[in-house]
Amino acid sequence: MPEESVRPLERGLAVLRALTLADGARAGDLVRATGLARATVDRVVATLARLGYVRVRGQGLHLAPRLMELGNAYLAASGLTGEVAARTARLADELDESVSLAVPDGDGVRFVTQAARRRAMSVAFRIGDLLPPERCAPGALFAAAWDEERWAAWRARVAAGPARDAFPALPPGPAPTPPPDLAARVAHSLRTGWALDDQLIEPGLIAVAVPVRDRSGRVRYALSAVSHTSRHSADDLAKAMLPRLRAEAECLEGLAGAGADAGSGAGEGSGAGEGPHSGEGSGRGSSAGPSPTAGGPLPDPAEAKAELGPGFLQSLARGLAVLRALGEARGDGLPLTALAAATGLPRATARRCLLTLQQEGYAAHDGHLYRPLPRILELGHAALSRLGFAELAEPHLRDLADRVHQSASVTVLDGTDILYVARAATVRVMSVRITVGTRFPAYPTAMGRVLLAGLPAEDRARLLKAAPPRAPTTHTVTDPDALTRILERAESDGHATADQELEEGLRSVAVPVRDATGRVVAALNVAQHAGPEPLDATRDALLPALRETAKAIESDLHTAARFNAVRLP
Repeated sequence: MPEESVRPLERGLAVLRALTLADGARAGDLVRATGLARATVDRVVATLARLGYVRVRGQGLHLAPRLMELGNAYLAASGLTGEVAARTARLADELDESVSLAVPDGDGVRFVTQAARRRAMSVAFRIGDLLPPERCAPGALFAAAWDEERWAAWRARVAAGPARDAFPALPPGPAPTPPPDLAARVAHSLRTGWALDDQLIEPGLIAVAVPVRDRSGRVRYALSAVSHTSRHSADDLAKAMLPRLRAEAECLEGLAGAGADAGSGAGEGSGAGEGPHSGEGSGRGSSAGPSPTAGGPLPDPAEAKAELGPGFLQSLARGLAVLRALGEARGDGLPLTALAAATGLPRATARRCLLTLQQEGYAAHDGHLYRPLPRILELGHAALSRLGFAELAEPHLRDLADRVHQSASVTVLDGTDILYVARAATVRVMSVRITVGTRFPAYPTAMGRVLLAGLPAEDRARLLKAAPPRAPTTHTVTDPDALTRILERAESDGHATADQELEEGLRSVAVPVRDATGRVVAALNVAQHAGPEPLDATRDALLPALRETAKAIESDLHTAARFNAVRLP
């Protein structure tokens, strides 16, 4: 590397790539994977943990959802919007097949949005996954624009042997025999305007793709519909899907962002790498707001350096801040002066960071402007986009239970009941015995009241009328007017309590968990034995920790859901 490169940033990116391939690894595993000294790995991990990008659990190291800020920066800069993701989701609903958008990444194909169908056999790829072009439908569309240098690089990679190390998203099993003829598939795509994958990824999986072009006519995205041979033959899939795919591609080309440069890196930057949305119609509810750091402010590098001393790599933190700032590089990109101003760094420092990111394949420079490249998505984005809401909440529940020494839970509203979706239990002589999947009526529980309070008033009244309150204990409030006042108070206070209303001796305090639009999507509580302490004292003791935990869950949820629909049960 040239002397101007930022070595701590290089090392931090190497550790993130290694941890992406082995989430839960120990520091010693990262030493072997990267070839770095143990002391260097420890400093990198300490810095990433302080930034909130890595979570340390015992000796295991885990990617944290906040790391998705980096991939979100690329997705925002590439012109992907909530409207594009929502259209993809609606198309999947309409076709009743999985639908995805992909971009070229070197000689690979990387997914940027995915709307999967809920079936026993369903597409398992996620945002950020990388596939070889010879084994997927979009590859033929992108390869049609390759120059001879790119074709030569692709031939050399294929000749080197199996692609599994370069493309870890490939399913296990042998490659198709004989090998797919990419040149013939490119010729077909140029002749017909579409491309087919007839079980090139794995037996039974078929797909058809059409191009989405920018204003210059270059293929910006590939829009694909994916199915299984149990539902269609490959030819039948093409006949059934092509008219609607072509119409949708035309609509996507007309959206406001369609003329921006996708930052694909098709002729520069990344190679195959070192190393989408769930629920029905994924992308539903996703938000693509203007800030690439939806999780809130990161720690000030100078303050973190003062706190951790030599254990904090300030140069790594600055480099990642520059990478996040590239998320504002809409269209052609941003100049150095703008990136330096956005990060508060001196021009020389920002330039060195950008040079390093460019050399590592995460940024491109046209001589004046910088923009991010899709290889950024290899930094944990695919693995983290698989997380459902419960998995996002669980680490925070464990921290809360450890902090207050009581069991903590998260529920969602399911009809007139609350449904437990995540829980961290404590080991005590007397403890609350509830498991994930348990249901209770909403009205006599603190979490149910928080969830009901988050509904419009007419919906609350309808649900209370649908299941007239009964009294599980002598303390239960069942009068509709009194319950309405309790719910109105819960809405205004931002919390609710229930004191022995579900079960004698059981007391609970709950707060809401909101999505990026402010909608209440879940409730968080701590439940404990009532004891002699007044309810107000229990509430006042628990509320600060509950609110901090809810804020932490919301931070991860907002980051994870910016371009990716997070599964709710």
